[in-house]
Amino acid sequence: MTVSAAGLRQALDQLADLKQGPVSLEEAVERVVAAADALFGVDGTALMLVDRDQVLRNLAASDPRAVPLEELQATHGEGPCVDAFDDKQPVPAGDLATDDRWPAFSPAAAGRGLRAVLASPIPYSDQAVGVVAVFAAQPHEWGEAELEAVVAFTELVALLILNAMEASERGRVAGELQVALDSRVVIEQAKGVLVGRHGLTTRQAFERLRRQARDQRRPLTEVARSVVSAAEHR
Repeated sequence: MTVSAAGLRQALDQLADLKQGPVSLEEAVERVVAAADALFGVDGTALMLVDRDQVLRNLAASDPRAVPLEELQATHGEGPCVDAFDDKQPVPAGDLATDDRWPAFSPAAAGRGLRAVLASPIPYSDQAVGVVAVFAAQPHEWGEAELEAVVAFTELVALLILNAMEASERGRVAGELQVALDSRVVIEQAKGVLVGRHGLTTRQAFERLRRQARDQRRPLTEVARSVVSAAEHR
């Protein structure tokens, strides 16, 4: 599981045609995930994009174990991919069986065969729109070369997404991502209302919105819009 500078250059060279080629975003990210998998020699690689409820969902994955990685983070609202997305910086986790940063997610993930994760955010403008994550079934301390490599892959994905979003005819994934970006605006406004009114952290405010949406069986964006509307009419 050793990443070399030469190996990274070779992997990126093999993907260079994606920057100009007439390949769909879906096909392009499948190739990126496969290349990352081969380079890292890990048990799997996943590429997640945010959905309209601001939850990370798999767009491409090389191994079925990426499914619980997505599900457990969505359920518990925490995990290395969530932190990478929120903080806009890479997050390594060498052994989830002993990592106490995510008290609900970590033991659940370790119990599903996910022991080590390295997550890097996918930037778009001044925001993050997703995460590239490599994971292993055994504990693994991620080195500097691996950190640089996963950032290089996320930068390539960011370029592919930028090209897809600026294309005259957007594909399905680009269209869904635009919906997610539009919904983020009102969700951020609602989080701001809750932070100011109740003294919550932004993450606590988001969890309150999510909980209310689940309890009322309403879309998160609709709940957020109601919070903002109520604040405007007070």
